[in-house]
Amino acid sequence: MNSNSNADVVIVGTGVVGVLIAEQLLDAGISVLMLEAGPRVARSDIVENFRNLPLALKGDPSSCYPPRPWAPHPMPSSENPEDHYLELTGPDKYAQTFIRYAGGSTWHWAGTCWRLTPDDMRLHSRYGVGRDWAFGYDELEPFYTRVEHKLGICGPSEPELQWPPLRSQPYPMPALPFSPGEQRFTDVVKSLGYRNIPTAQARNSGIPYDDRPACCANNNCVPVCPVGAKYDAATALGRLEAKGATILTDAVVYRVDTDGRNQVEAVNYFDANKQTHRISGKIFVLACNGIETPKLLLMSANSRNANGLANSSDQVGRNMMDHPQLTMTLTLSEPYWSGVGPVVNSGIMETSQGDFRSEHAGAYFRYNNFARNRFVTFGALKKGLVGRALDEEIRRMAGCTADIVLAHEVLPDPNNRLTLSTKKDWLGLPRPAIHYDVGDYTRRSAENYSLPIGKRIAEAMGATDIKISPKFAQSKHIMGGTIMGTDPANAVVDAECRAYDHQNLFLPGGGAMASTACGNSTISMAALGLKAADAIVRQMRKA
Repeated sequence: MNSNSNADVVIVGTGVVGVLIAEQLLDAGISVLMLEAGPRVARSDIVENFRNLPLALKGDPSSCYPPRPWAPHPMPSSENPEDHYLELTGPDKYAQTFIRYAGGSTWHWAGTCWRLTPDDMRLHSRYGVGRDWAFGYDELEPFYTRVEHKLGICGPSEPELQWPPLRSQPYPMPALPFSPGEQRFTDVVKSLGYRNIPTAQARNSGIPYDDRPACCANNNCVPVCPVGAKYDAATALGRLEAKGATILTDAVVYRVDTDGRNQVEAVNYFDANKQTHRISGKIFVLACNGIETPKLLLMSANSRNANGLANSSDQVGRNMMDHPQLTMTLTLSEPYWSGVGPVVNSGIMETSQGDFRSEHAGAYFRYNNFARNRFVTFGALKKGLVGRALDEEIRRMAGCTADIVLAHEVLPDPNNRLTLSTKKDWLGLPRPAIHYDVGDYTRRSAENYSLPIGKRIAEAMGATDIKISPKFAQSKHIMGGTIMGTDPANAVVDAECRAYDHQNLFLPGGGAMASTACGNSTISMAALGLKAADAIVRQMRKA
């Protein structure tokens, strides 16, 4: 076994949460070493991968990020079962898409940054369901603001267009304009009494920000922003190194060691040649993601922690959550034309709130602004058309079809659980096995609430045909596997995302979230990261 130099704080994972924590610690004079399971790549390489993909794969966010043998991640488009990585069981499949590259999954996210509301954080006390967070919105709000300025988030200045309009500072940049389709959608839903409002998003609108250019509206945000206008954590890695961070890539952490006091003393990793290494430190942060972090904790079981690290509550890997979504694909009597600007640029959020949440989930509705050509081409080809007739049909369908997504909240359920599979990866490490059921709370919402609203919207849009996805799909917003709470008997981490069982181990990010609400989770994950970073700085200064 080789031994590398240690650091004050060792961070596993170079996604948005790990990167934000690292920079804050470096600015406080604390040494940082980061480990990343996957490779470090240039943006130009990813863009070239995307260009070379066949049309059928261009809609798959992972296809231009081929996994390395030592750092597998899900490849849903592959016909090879070994590429799926996740072993999935249950009434609903927890089919996630994430990548193990330096910079993490913000490489292929849409950039959407909806905040939680105060009611989203007190589901149990307000509605008698789910869990409450360990603190309220007022405590999280300053961290939301800090994230918005660190990532460069654009959003509306008018309070009536903000979600929620409870802000201590304005967005650093104005909102982006709507596409023609989004504007028509906005006008239609207004006639039904709903507000389609601009999405707050980590994308430069009109001006450069943080050494990144302005958005040029190319509509390739998923799977990669070719110009870097959208924030991704990879853009920060060079800056971290300039501030003194050590970043090790192709370093797959497989075990976390504890000492006689049950404090974490080191992490062990494999390199790309299957050689083992050990890194020691004073404080450790696992910021892999909501699947890889609980997996690593379970793999690190030892004589003192027989069920895995941080798991005296038996909650590690439990309460897996996402935003179960249904998609309505509409054929329209008149063209709407999607595809100008970001792929997600607006949404109806007011439908996520209300006293009905004591009975069923809320829902968020969005008009998908993906350019439609790649979705409709194969349908046009099936009609047997060629030449000009084929071209005209593709154009017609690109304008006269649209996807409306209905994204729901889901309650934490300890039976929705990640465990270690008996199947192994290339390094001989267990794959994640996940059992999942969205639950009746969410199903009742779809049956009695969201789909009836969605059908009214479709009718008002002039839909001549509606195709509804037969089952819930996952939104790839991984939450809940290291859940937060005020009682160590039923939670993994405290209000600072510090593990109850190990005072020098922090588990920030989506895994700690106690509720999902309906909007994308990244900004809440990142806010928890900054909150944890403050706690780490205080803890280091007391040492």
